[in-house]
Amino acid sequence: MNRKTAAQCLSELGNLTRLDIYRLLVRAGLDGMNIGDIQSRLGVPASTLAFHLGGLVRVGLVAQEKLGREVICRAKHRQLTAVMEFLREECCKGFEDDLPATALRRAS
Repeated sequence: MNRKTAAQCLSELGNLTRLDIYRLLVRAGLDGMNIGDIQSRLGVPASTLAFHLGGLVRVGLVAQEKLGREVICRAKHRQLTAVMEFLREECCKGFEDDLPATALRRAS
């Protein structure tokens, strides 16, 4: 996972509606939910839901699958796990070998 992708995922989840959608899909499990059920459970207008789902799909946090006339949405747990691992990958390594950011900017 790179910084840009991690920041985009976190940005998408930083919106309350998108966070609610993602959490609802996590609760739904592997079966996911169709868009109509998401809309009725969250009380979000269709156009608003489409906008928010689009952002979650774009960054890889939600997958959509068309089954007949339904669109099923599922949380992509691996993407969120990758974001969490990105945040933890430097855990407890310390700062002894790092130059302060100001010194790095002057050296460039």
